[in-house]
Amino acid sequence: MTGTDEEDAASIDPDADPPGSTEPQGRVLAAVAVGGAIGASARHGAALLWPAAPGAFPWDTFWVNVAGCALIGVLMAAVAEDGRTSPHPLLRPFLGVGVLGGFTTFSTYALEFSGLLDDGLVGTALTYAGLTVVAALGAVWAGAAVTRAALRERGRA
Repeated sequence: MTGTDEEDAASIDPDADPPGSTEPQGRVLAAVAVGGAIGASARHGAALLWPAAPGAFPWDTFWVNVAGCALIGVLMAAVAEDGRTSPHPLLRPFLGVGVLGGFTTFSTYALEFSGLLDDGLVGTALTYAGLTVVAALGAVWAGAAVTRAALRERGRA
């Protein structure tokens, strides 16, 4: 570490270096890699099951990103707010960074956006770009909000 203690603490990635984690970095990397392979395979499977026709709105990538973002919201709220259990230190790297990071896809989103522009479908491209951002961010918020509400309700029971 090269900066001040505050700078070093702020630069720690909470998924790669969970606070208080004593997990060896090789185990964290392995968890991310295995999770990423699972998530990317699931995304590829979704693209094979629901391929987008050339020039059509890429609904498969749109829904994969929205669903993945909702699950990221669920995971992060559950891990952060369920104080009754201490999650395994590899849970967030495996599920959050690996599985869900591999499942959601900015690269395919960008490639499809570019392809729509190249095909002269500016309106479709801009709709896809804007709708994906709004829906994905809304999905993270909704997933987290529903999870927090469920955890509060479970705490009352």
